[in-house]
Amino acid sequence: MTATGADLASIARDAEGPVFREPWEAQSFAMALALYRAGLFQWDEWAAMLAEEIARAQAAGDPDTGRTYYRHWQATLERMIVERGLSDAQTIDRYRGAWTHAARRTPHGVPIELAPEDLQR
Repeated sequence: MTATGADLASIARDAEGPVFREPWEAQSFAMALALYRAGLFQWDEWAAMLAEEIARAQAAGDPDTGRTYYRHWQATLERMIVERGLSDAQTIDRYRGAWTHAARRTPHGVPIELAPEDLQR
């Protein structure tokens, strides 16, 4: 199963096409594309895994409004990284927590920078 135009209809768009709501969405997209170009996976593998992630989220109650699309994209990226042995779930969780901590301590409008103390949490 792959996403269709109807499935993606609620993703944010401007006059030129789909847009990202948040910088992290674009970064997640770019990371997946870079890993694909590096040969980590074939695009049909990615599409199948993303479809599985979306179906799992829908079964758990995701309203599928398009606002969570890149959360599914990120979850698929993390799963792909773990399954391919590039990292493990604990390391991903550790860095997620560190970035959350860094974001909370960073004033609005200032770039978030990860510091050693963020990783010690």
